[in-house]
Amino acid sequence: MRKIKYKKGRKLQHITLEYTGTHKEHQTEMQLFVYDDNDVVEYDKFTVLALNTCIDYNKNNWLNVHGLNNIDLLKTIGTHFKLDDFLLADILNTAKRTKLEEQKNILFFNIKSLLPSEYSDNISVEQISFILKDGILISFQEKRSDFFTHIRERLRTHAGIVRTKKVDYLLYLLLDAVMENFYITIEDEEDKIEELINLTKKGADPVILEKIENHRDNFNFLKRSIIPLRDSLYYLKTIKDDDTYNGIQKETFSFFIRLHQKSLELLEQIESDMSSLESASNFYFSEQSRKMNEIMKTLTIISAIFIPLTFIVGVYGMNFEYMPELRAKNGYFIVMGAMFLLVIALIIYFKKRRWF
Repeated sequence: MRKIKYKKGRKLQHITLEYTGTHKEHQTEMQLFVYDDNDVVEYDKFTVLALNTCIDYNKNNWLNVHGLNNIDLLKTIGTHFKLDDFLLADILNTAKRTKLEEQKNILFFNIKSLLPSEYSDNISVEQISFILKDGILISFQEKRSDFFTHIRERLRTHAGIVRTKKVDYLLYLLLDAVMENFYITIEDEEDKIEELINLTKKGADPVILEKIENHRDNFNFLKRSIIPLRDSLYYLKTIKDDDTYNGIQKETFSFFIRLHQKSLELLEQIESDMSSLESASNFYFSEQSRKMNEIMKTLTIISAIFIPLTFIVGVYGMNFEYMPELRAKNGYFIVMGAMFLLVIALIIYFKKRRWF
C-alpha cells in the first residue's frame, strides 16, 4: 500500500495554473508583516487591494499566503510582483520536487515540509514555496499551520536579530523551521523502529515485516525529499560571488551554509536509521529461520526415536511360522520393555550431545 500521496499528483504543463495538492478545503488567506529595527506592523486579514498601500519597500516585508485554491488571487499577486507564470505553476504543482531558481531580481525556493501523521505510520506532506524579491519575502503554504509561529512572535517582540536583518535572514529562519520538521519526523520514525525491534525479539508476526517495509518506504521518501534540498542549498551557498542575483547579503550566506550542513546531517541520520531498519528485517528473518530450525530439529529427533521402534515392530510383525520368541509366555512384555529402554537411551544420548 503506497502512503505518500503527493507522488501521485497529476502531471501538468509547465504554465498550467492548477492546484494539485490535497488541501483543497482550505480557503486562501494572507498575512503581512512590515518591520524594521524600530517598528513592526502586522496585517492579519490582508487583501490584494492593499498591496499598493501597505507594503513599504523602505522596510522589510513578509507576505504569507495560506491556501492555494484561489487561482485568481495568486494571479493578481503574480501580476503585482511581476512573477512569471512558470513560478506560479511551480507553486501550485505540489508533485514537483524541491527546487531553487535564481533570476536577476528573484530567488524562488520551494521545499517539502514533512511531519508524522498522528494516528498512523503515514507521513504528512505539505509544499511551501518562497519568493525573495526587492525587500519582500512571499511565502506560500498549502494550509494554515504553526510552522512559523515562533518566528512571528520574534518579529512582534523584537526577540533575536530578525528585525535588525533583511528579509534574506527571514528566509533562512523559515527554511530552518521547515527543516526542523524533518528532525521531528525522523525522531518519530526512530521511536517506531525501536518498537519494531522489540517486537521482533518477542515474536515473528508477519505484520511486523509489513510495518518494517512501510517504514522503509517512509525513509526512502525522506531521503528523496532531502537530497534535492541538499543540492539546492549547496547551489545557494555557491552564488555568494555570483553577480546574477544580489538579494542575499554577504553576511547572511553563512546561515545558509548551516542549513546545508543540516541537510547533510539529516541524510547521514537517515542512512543510519535505514541500517537499523535493515537489521530489524534481518533479525526478523533470522528469528523465522531459527524457529524453523527448532521445529525441524524436534521433528528429526522424534523421527530418530521412532525409527528403531518401527524396525522392531516391523520384525515382529512378519508372519513366519517358526520365528523365535513368538511362543514365549512373556515375549510381549519383554519387547515392550526393550522398546521403552531404547527410547530412554536415545533421549539420554541426544541430551548429552545437546541436540535439544
